[in-house]
Amino acid sequence: MHPDVLKVLSIEEPLDRAKEAGRVHDEFQKGGEELARVRREALQALVDSGMNNTQIGEALGMTRQRVGQLLKSGPAPERAFLGTDTLTVVMAGKLELGRPDPQPVVSHDDLIAFERLRQLARTLGLDATYEVEASGGFVRLNRDNLFVMCGPRHFPNVREVIESDEAISFAKDEQGWHLIDQRTGRVFRSPMDAGEPRDYAYLARLRRPDGKGTFLYGAGIHAVGEAGIAHFLEHNLADVYKQLKGKRFSAIIECDFDPNTTGREITATRPASDYHLAPGA
Repeated sequence: MHPDVLKVLSIEEPLDRAKEAGRVHDEFQKGGEELARVRREALQALVDSGMNNTQIGEALGMTRQRVGQLLKSGPAPERAFLGTDTLTVVMAGKLELGRPDPQPVVSHDDLIAFERLRQLARTLGLDATYEVEASGGFVRLNRDNLFVMCGPRHFPNVREVIESDEAISFAKDEQGWHLIDQRTGRVFRSPMDAGEPRDYAYLARLRRPDGKGTFLYGAGIHAVGEAGIAHFLEHNLADVYKQLKGKRFSAIIECDFDPNTTGREITATRPASDYHLAPGA
């Protein structure tokens, strides 16, 4: 029997035993979901390698019908791109002035981005929540299942991590913020600055400061770019995960939006650069 179960059984106080049983049960359930995802991904890898369901079934001691069922059951493999548990999205907020208790307020574009990510996470069997940190503050980066969505100017400790990216960088000059693909030398300035309904955004998986994992980061040159990143992942997550898995990378995403709609609805997104893998990714 599993050691955690034996530990629960040894608890004499009924209330404590019930609490610990519930906690362990929830952990087992989450672990079971992730194992189902891993199994589904592994079976698909066998199919992609050229094995058919009959051959896989013979190797695993199950029928080909069961293999077919398992290839369609459990969370989709690409869920791992977002994480294995509740996704936390961190956004920057500007303090409301003229109030006795000023609170950080998030842009409408960022809220749209979070809602799209929340819906995407739900389709993959994950919950999602958000945190708002005042611009200029500190973001706790050393945790799992984290997605930071804000421009680099908002959080100094996040900016330091972004600056470690050797492939893509944010920069600012007299014309404003822009992105630079260091591998090609191409400069990406937002078409919004010239009146076009289009923006560029930076999407990356970056190393945590503690070196024990990674976190996702996304930011547009303008706020609408965050919604563009969410739209891009909604429509391309399976392909992105197939190419990148959990490797550290960075890329520039281009998004079109309709300026005549409430919330500047994103109409199309696409990669504007290659997916650049980080050294040792």
